[in-house]
Amino acid sequence: MSNTRYSELGGFLRSRRERIRPEEVGIAPGPRRRVPGLRRDEVAVLAGASVEYYTELERGAGSQPSDQMLAALARALRLSRDERDHLYRLANRPIPHRSGTASHVHPAMLDLLTRIDGTPAMVCTDLHTVLVQNSLAIAMLGDLSAHHGSAASFIYRWFTDPAARQTYPQEDLAPQSRSFVADLRAAVGRRSAGDAEATELVDELLRRSPEFQALWADQDVEVRRDERKRIVHPTVGLLDLNCLSLFSEDGRQRLLWFTPRAGTDTAEKLALLTVVGTQAMQTGPVR
Repeated sequence: MSNTRYSELGGFLRSRRERIRPEEVGIAPGPRRRVPGLRRDEVAVLAGASVEYYTELERGAGSQPSDQMLAALARALRLSRDERDHLYRLANRPIPHRSGTASHVHPAMLDLLTRIDGTPAMVCTDLHTVLVQNSLAIAMLGDLSAHHGSAASFIYRWFTDPAARQTYPQEDLAPQSRSFVADLRAAVGRRSAGDAEATELVDELLRRSPEFQALWADQDVEVRRDERKRIVHPTVGLLDLNCLSLFSEDGRQRLLWFTPRAGTDTAEKLALLTVVGTQAMQTGPVR
């Protein structure tokens, strides 16, 4: 990158940081703040970067940021789609696909996710690629946004990697498989004919999974709006949950949040999980 581009990138990051109020991203403002908006260290924490690295970016120095870092910064700074695209151009990176791991999450959906701090929640695409999770969702399910390529889609992992099913009770596997496939068919139908991303995912699953091939041939269609989820957590045990969805206007993304089912001890276990946090979580490919 040229020095001019680095300088423009740093100035743009600084301008976006200064416009955000701490409470908008779940940070208590405190009585003695001396800067408008967020501090550099707060942006770094929100984006999962070191303070030194982010500071270098704002100063127009350092190495070219990766696609993953740009996506994290866009979410931390609540950028609009146009602002996100501008950030990628300043960093001399290609604009990411709409449903990949670097997909833009609408600021309003991120804001809602920030405010849901008492229950696990996350945002994923219509092809079941997790984009962002709150801390309790990470503690419950592991960091699901860490996968890349075809494996970024949980449906792909569900039908190609036995480890993806390990935290589901055995009797729940078949219903989950059928539900995933019916939801995927609905997603493919919503997209334009010949959509490359969806077509590639389906073709790969048809090639690799006889189970998926048989279920796909049934042509069942049903959007996953709300359902029961039972998850066996390695520390707190069985969690019996309601999984609810809020969809974006175009149906390409959904906010999922999990609430304890009435008459179970799941509320107490979630409270314990909040204390235990990610320290005790063996990162797992569950969703």
